[in-house]
Amino acid sequence: MEKIRSTTVLAIKHNGMVAIGADGQATLGNTVAKSNVKKIRKLGDGKVVTGFAGSTADAFTLLDRFDEKLSNYSGNLKRAAVELAKDWRTDRYLRKLEAMMIVADKSEVLVVSGTGDVLEPDNDIASIGSGSMYARSAALALKKHASDLSAEEMVREGLTIAADICIYTNHNLVVEVVE
Repeated sequence: MEKIRSTTVLAIKHNGMVAIGADGQATLGNTVAKSNVKKIRKLGDGKVVTGFAGSTADAFTLLDRFDEKLSNYSGNLKRAAVELAKDWRTDRYLRKLEAMMIVADKSEVLVVSGTGDVLEPDNDIASIGSGSMYARSAALALKKHASDLSAEEMVREGLTIAADICIYTNHNLVVEVVE
Protein backbone atom coordinates (compact mmCIF):
# COMPACT_ATOMS: atom_id res chain seq x y z
CA MET A 1 0.00 0.00 0.00
CA GLU A 2 1.52 3.30 -1.07
CA LYS A 3 1.57 6.09 1.45
CA ILE A 4 -0.42 9.23 0.74
CA ARG A 5 1.90 12.23 0.74
CA SER A 6 0.67 15.74 0.70
CA THR A 7 0.38 19.08 2.30
CA THR A 8 2.13 22.26 3.03
CA VAL A 9 0.72 24.27 5.91
CA LEU A 10 2.12 27.67 6.87
CA ALA A 11 1.16 30.01 9.72
CA ILE A 12 2.56 33.47 10.38
CA LYS A 13 2.04 35.96 13.17
CA HIS A 14 2.97 39.42 11.93
CA ASN A 15 2.03 42.95 13.00
CA GLY A 16 -0.64 41.72 15.41
CA MET A 17 -2.32 39.44 12.87
CA VAL A 18 -2.21 35.64 12.56
CA ALA A 19 -2.84 33.88 9.26
CA ILE A 20 -2.70 30.20 8.44
CA GLY A 21 -2.98 28.53 5.07
CA ALA A 22 -2.50 25.27 3.21
CA ASP A 23 -2.42 23.91 -0.29
CA GLY A 24 -4.98 21.39 -1.50
CA GLN A 25 -2.96 18.50 -2.88
CA ALA A 26 -2.98 14.88 -1.74
CA THR A 27 -0.60 12.58 -3.59
CA LEU A 28 -0.64 8.79 -3.78
CA GLY A 29 2.71 7.57 -5.06
CA ASN A 30 3.44 9.55 -8.22
CA THR A 31 -0.22 10.47 -8.81
CA VAL A 32 -2.26 13.39 -7.56
CA ALA A 33 -5.12 11.69 -5.72
CA LYS A 34 -7.02 14.91 -5.02
CA SER A 35 -6.20 18.54 -5.73
CA ASN A 36 -8.60 20.42 -3.48
CA VAL A 37 -8.36 18.90 0.01
CA LYS A 38 -9.34 21.38 2.72
CA LYS A 39 -6.66 21.17 5.40
CA ILE A 40 -7.64 24.26 7.37
CA ARG A 41 -10.41 24.13 9.98
CA LYS A 42 -11.92 26.68 12.35
CA LEU A 43 -12.64 25.49 15.89
CA GLY A 44 -13.71 27.02 19.18
CA ASP A 45 -16.50 29.18 17.72
CA GLY A 46 -14.12 30.40 15.00
CA LYS A 47 -11.54 31.79 17.42
CA VAL A 48 -9.02 29.02 16.70
CA VAL A 49 -7.78 27.90 13.31
CA THR A 50 -5.94 24.63 12.72
CA GLY A 51 -4.03 23.18 9.83
CA PHE A 52 -3.01 19.55 9.50
CA ALA A 53 -0.55 17.40 7.62
CA GLY A 54 -0.52 13.62 7.40
CA SER A 55 -3.27 11.06 7.24
CA THR A 56 -6.61 12.84 6.80
CA ALA A 57 -8.60 10.37 8.90
CA ASP A 58 -6.01 10.62 11.68
CA ALA A 59 -6.03 14.41 11.47
CA PHE A 60 -9.85 14.53 11.77
CA THR A 61 -9.66 12.36 14.88
CA LEU A 62 -7.09 14.74 16.36
CA LEU A 63 -9.10 17.81 15.37
CA ASP A 64 -12.13 16.40 17.20
CA ARG A 65 -10.02 15.71 20.29
CA PHE A 66 -8.45 19.16 20.13
CA ASP A 67 -11.88 20.79 19.86
CA GLU A 68 -12.93 18.87 23.00
CA LYS A 69 -9.81 20.09 24.80
CA LEU A 70 -10.57 23.67 23.78
CA SER A 71 -14.03 23.33 25.28
CA ASN A 72 -12.68 21.70 28.45
CA TYR A 73 -10.14 24.49 28.99
CA SER A 74 -12.34 27.49 28.09
CA GLY A 75 -10.60 28.19 24.79
CA ASN A 76 -7.08 28.31 26.30
CA LEU A 77 -5.06 27.37 23.21
CA LYS A 78 -1.80 26.44 24.90
CA ARG A 79 -3.41 24.36 27.65
CA ALA A 80 -5.61 22.52 25.13
CA ALA A 81 -2.57 21.83 22.91
CA VAL A 82 -0.50 20.51 25.81
CA GLU A 83 -3.31 18.26 27.00
CA LEU A 84 -3.86 16.93 23.45
CA ALA A 85 -0.12 16.27 23.05
CA LYS A 86 -0.05 14.35 26.35
CA ASP A 87 -3.01 12.21 25.31
CA TRP A 88 -1.59 11.73 21.81
CA ARG A 89 1.69 10.47 23.20
CA THR A 90 0.33 8.21 25.93
CA ASP A 91 -3.00 6.88 24.65
CA ARG A 92 -2.65 3.45 23.04
CA TYR A 93 -5.00 4.36 20.17
CA LEU A 94 -3.95 7.97 19.60
CA ARG A 95 -0.20 7.33 19.52
CA LYS A 96 -0.66 5.35 16.30
CA LEU A 97 -2.10 8.37 14.51
CA GLU A 98 0.14 9.86 11.83
CA ALA A 99 -0.40 13.58 11.53
CA MET A 100 0.88 16.96 12.71
CA MET A 101 -1.06 20.10 13.48
CA ILE A 102 -0.57 23.82 13.60
CA VAL A 103 -3.04 25.54 15.93
CA ALA A 104 -3.44 29.29 16.20
CA ASP A 105 -5.56 31.94 17.82
CA LYS A 106 -5.24 35.72 17.56
CA SER A 107 -2.22 35.85 19.85
CA GLU A 108 -0.16 32.69 19.28
CA VAL A 109 0.82 29.91 16.91
CA LEU A 110 1.77 26.40 18.06
CA VAL A 111 2.92 23.19 16.37
CA VAL A 112 1.57 19.99 17.96
CA SER A 113 3.00 16.54 17.24
CA GLY A 114 2.37 12.96 18.29
CA THR A 115 5.69 12.78 20.10
CA GLY A 116 4.32 15.06 22.80
CA ASP A 117 5.78 18.25 21.38
CA VAL A 118 4.02 21.60 21.61
CA LEU A 119 6.34 24.08 19.94
CA GLU A 120 6.19 27.85 19.87
CA PRO A 121 7.97 28.55 16.60
CA ASP A 122 10.87 30.95 16.20
CA ASN A 123 10.12 34.17 14.35
CA ASP A 124 6.36 33.52 14.70
CA ILE A 125 6.45 31.26 11.63
CA ALA A 126 5.26 27.65 11.73
CA SER A 127 5.22 25.17 8.88
CA ILE A 128 4.50 21.47 8.50
CA GLY A 129 4.21 19.00 5.66
CA SER A 130 6.05 18.08 2.50
CA GLY A 131 6.78 21.62 1.34
CA SER A 132 7.18 23.11 4.79
CA MET A 133 10.82 24.08 4.50
CA TYR A 134 10.23 25.86 1.19
CA ALA A 135 7.28 27.78 2.65
CA ARG A 136 9.18 28.56 5.85
CA SER A 137 12.21 29.83 3.96
CA ALA A 138 10.02 32.09 1.83
CA ALA A 139 8.17 33.35 4.93
CA LEU A 140 11.43 34.17 6.73
CA ALA A 141 12.61 36.18 3.73
CA LEU A 142 9.28 37.96 3.44
CA LYS A 143 9.23 38.91 7.12
CA LYS A 144 12.77 40.24 6.85
CA HIS A 145 12.58 42.04 3.50
CA ALA A 146 8.88 42.73 2.89
CA SER A 147 7.59 43.55 6.35
CA ASP A 148 4.99 45.90 4.84
CA LEU A 149 3.00 42.82 3.72
CA SER A 150 0.23 41.49 5.95
CA ALA A 151 0.41 38.06 7.57
CA GLU A 152 -2.19 36.84 5.07
CA GLU A 153 -0.18 38.10 2.09
CA MET A 154 2.96 36.47 3.48
CA VAL A 155 1.19 33.12 3.93
CA ARG A 156 -0.19 33.25 0.38
CA GLU A 157 3.19 34.14 -1.11
CA GLY A 158 5.07 31.58 1.00
CA LEU A 159 2.69 28.82 -0.07
CA THR A 160 2.85 29.93 -3.70
CA ILE A 161 6.64 29.73 -3.65
CA ALA A 162 6.47 26.27 -2.04
CA ALA A 163 3.99 25.15 -4.72
CA ASP A 164 6.38 26.35 -7.43
CA ILE A 165 9.14 24.11 -5.99
CA CYS A 166 7.56 21.13 -4.18
CA ILE A 167 5.87 18.44 -6.29
CA TYR A 168 3.64 17.53 -3.32
CA THR A 169 2.23 21.08 -3.04
CA ASN A 170 -0.21 22.77 -5.41
CA HIS A 171 -1.60 26.27 -5.94
CA ASN A 172 -5.12 25.52 -4.60
CA LEU A 173 -4.69 27.58 -1.45
CA VAL A 174 -6.98 28.11 1.51
CA VAL A 175 -5.90 30.90 3.86
CA GLU A 176 -7.68 32.00 7.02
CA VAL A 177 -6.99 35.01 9.19
CA VAL A 178 -7.57 34.50 12.90
CA GLU A 179 -9.88 37.20 14.26
